[in-house]
Amino acid sequence: MPTFSRLSADGPVRDGIPDHGRVPRYYAVKVELLTVIAELGEGSALPTERELCERFEVSRATVRQAVSELVLEGRLSRRQGSGTYVAAPKLVQPLALVSYTEGLRRQGIRPGRTLITLERRAAGPALAVDLQIDQSAEVIHLERVLHADDERVGLESTYLRADQFPTLPEAFDPEQSLYAYLRDELGVVFDGAEERVETVLATPREALLIGTNPALPMLLMHRVSWGPDGKPFERVRSLFRGDRLSFVTRLGRTEQEITER
Repeated sequence: MPTFSRLSADGPVRDGIPDHGRVPRYYAVKVELLTVIAELGEGSALPTERELCERFEVSRATVRQAVSELVLEGRLSRRQGSGTYVAAPKLVQPLALVSYTEGLRRQGIRPGRTLITLERRAAGPALAVDLQIDQSAEVIHLERVLHADDERVGLESTYLRADQFPTLPEAFDPEQSLYAYLRDELGVVFDGAEERVETVLATPREALLIGTNPALPMLLMHRVSWGPDGKPFERVRSLFRGDRLSFVTRLGRTEQEITER
């Protein structure tokens, strides 16, 4: 069995040790695999199950559980009929008033999109509340699969007030950045937004479009944006692969909080 004597007390190892001190065998293997992954490097093939079983002196079930958790966490990726490989580092998307395109380009990654839906439709009750319009008012629905260097990583549905952007369906190129178009071509100013992130499982349709396993956790982002007049003009529902994307934001104390302290 792997030993923990050489490992630090403040990393993932210590976090995984129960109070009674007995470390699950699969977790011990998982920790050792992190070292193997670091040594192999991105894109390298992981040793076979048999080799790992012999190396760590554990059963195949134990190895499979350790590997499965690392796949869920995005450290490893499985390729059907090929094997298991060391995954690339997760993409980082800022929680800020920047587009998906801008977020990826800052990391030197080429963004891309595949159009699924571009339609006009009635708002309906929930959307009407978010956009502060009548239920029967028309909205523009833009649905696209999101790519990062040709890899499918998410699915985005954007709803815009049709009265504010009547020519968008005919004039906008869906393979380009929507925010850049709104800003540069239509002069839209993004003054603020409310954003919520949660974890979900993809529906069968979503999993098929994104090309992911329905059992893998997804990151779901809801955003409502408004302009300088305070009126909301868009609602976005973005679904991202949890094994390929993470979010980051920078926090600071407000003036009120500083005063209260």
